[in-house]
Amino acid sequence: MNNNSIIFTNVLRFVGLVLIQIVILKEVVISDGFWNSFRFILYPLFILLLPFKTNRLLVIFLGFVIGLTVDMFYDTPGLHASASTVTAFLRGRVLTILQPKGGYNLSYSPTRNRMGNSWFVPYLSILLSIHLLVYFSMEAFTLVYILQILQNTVLSFIASFSIIMVFQIIFNPLN
Repeated sequence: MNNNSIIFTNVLRFVGLVLIQIVILKEVVISDGFWNSFRFILYPLFILLLPFKTNRLLVIFLGFVIGLTVDMFYDTPGLHASASTVTAFLRGRVLTILQPKGGYNLSYSPTRNRMGNSWFVPYLSILLSIHLLVYFSMEAFTLVYILQILQNTVLSFIASFSIIMVFQIIFNPLN
């Protein structure tokens, strides 16, 4: 796949994930109060599916940009941007930890279809957990509510993990 089609695919993915997040998923918050809630967060998938060969600084910048874009529509200045930037920063480390013996084919993106469930599920789980933990920690902005932060993280992880896996199955991205 040439660079133009990779760029086009990722721009399309960026726009599509942001639109789904702000038009549909923003309205879906299941809650019995402020702290006992879970949210469907799909947009970190953009960061996770960037090609292996993407420059680390570019990944961090794109993570910040997608987070800031979501923040503009959620009226949460910096909340999504901080979680996305941390996720993007740690992506390279997680890829190193999970690297298969033969290494990665740098031309590909780390999708479920290319890498298989046995690789993709831990990859998604680690980075999504980090993303949500940072998100809810920044939202509370104090560790006084650590139990509620962890509860929201776990509930949102279940919801977000499920929707991301369904998204991966439906759209079957290979690049």
